[in-house]
Amino acid sequence: MAQSWLTKELRTGWLLQKTKGARITVLTVEPLFLTKRFAEFRKEWSAEAASVLKGIADESKAAGVQCETVQTAHGSPDEAILDMAKERGCDLIVMASHGERGIAGVILGSVTAKVLAQAKVPVLVCR
Repeated sequence: MAQSWLTKELRTGWLLQKTKGARITVLTVEPLFLTKRFAEFRKEWSAEAASVLKGIADESKAAGVQCETVQTAHGSPDEAILDMAKERGCDLIVMASHGERGIAGVILGSVTAKVLAQAKVPVLVCR
């Protein structure tokens, strides 16, 4: 059986699309690495992201849900999300929270928290 990409945030988007006619854009943000040392890792990351987006697009199509996928590279995932929302005129951002706690949360920061703090539109966080 093929892997399902149906996450809580994707199911929520599907529900909004089916009931409200919402446009769905699924975004993956690849980290930018400036050194050659990480070039191979970035290629693998990009290939995995493309695979995930294809799976999401295929499942969405099979379910009769219109869904666009976008793959981008950016140094700051929260800025990429906010830029995409502004560029596309989004009325709502639906995203996951992975719940980083403790020192990891402090050091890494939370993409979700940064989006919540800066977004000009409502943000629906799925846990």
